[in-house]
Amino acid sequence: MQLSAVEIVKPETTNFILGQTHFIKSVEDIHEALVGTVPGIKFGLAFCEASGKRLVRRSGTDADLIDMACRNAMSIAAGHSFFIFLGDGYFPVNVLNAIKAVPEVCRIFCATANPTQVLVAETEQGHGILGVIDGFSPLAVEGEEDVQWRKDLLRAIGYKA
Repeated sequence: MQLSAVEIVKPETTNFILGQTHFIKSVEDIHEALVGTVPGIKFGLAFCEASGKRLVRRSGTDADLIDMACRNAMSIAAGHSFFIFLGDGYFPVNVLNAIKAVPEVCRIFCATANPTQVLVAETEQGHGILGVIDGFSPLAVEGEEDVQWRKDLLRAIGYKA
């Protein structure tokens, strides 16, 4: 078995969701969950088929994001994994519960815009995702000034009143 850390390739501010599902039907069900939750959402979706033709199945509302999802899916190449890349102004917090509610979805590895590495195990059978490294390690514990900054930020972007 070989272990590797595969970097997600995307623009710095682009949010994405990486998960695992268990059925080809997931492509259409995740698509429907996204557009049903946020009408007009821009996204690209790629799903790594684990049997049959073993293709990267794709869907979405934006050709560039679909291409980005497919390229990253091919670089990880782990059966039943899926990638969703969100357009500017769309965030995982708005769609994550809808995706988790899709019956075929088994787990979410991450939902982030941070630089991300996917820890991949490779055997003679194929690739599997062990986990992710999402962003960077913390440098310290927040102080009172940092607490206030966090609270102000949440209010400034509209997530708290």
